[in-house]
Amino acid sequence: MDMEVITCKSCGKIFNYISGSRICPQCVKKMDEKFVEVKKYVYDHPKIGINELAEEMDVSIRQIKRWVKEERLCFSEDSPVGIECENCGTLIKTGRFCKECKGKLSSGLKDAAGMNRPVAAAPVKKGSKENKMRFLD
Repeated sequence: MDMEVITCKSCGKIFNYISGSRICPQCVKKMDEKFVEVKKYVYDHPKIGINELAEEMDVSIRQIKRWVKEERLCFSEDSPVGIECENCGTLIKTGRFCKECKGKLSSGLKDAAGMNRPVAAAPVKKGSKENKMRFLD
């Protein structure tokens, strides 16, 4: 496993980067604590707008959208906050894709993997033992 020494995008400190976000462990911890605060605030204020939320909680709009795409943060159906489905542009409250696009993508992946094909029964030869009825004693 290779380690790389990089500068934290958040605080500017140098740290050993292994994988994941390019911020140091201390900033990751701070961001996780901030996420808990934001989630509680959204729960307490379900109709808050994204700009207002960013300002009230001192978090960037970009970070809020990242949490929504990661499905860590979800807004109520009557909330004005939403992001666009990455496939069709429909306004969604969490994730990257709307339900319809998720279904199409899932179906497409299953088709590609051969999981949506009907399973054909093995042909049974006439007069073979497999074609006869059996009884238990």
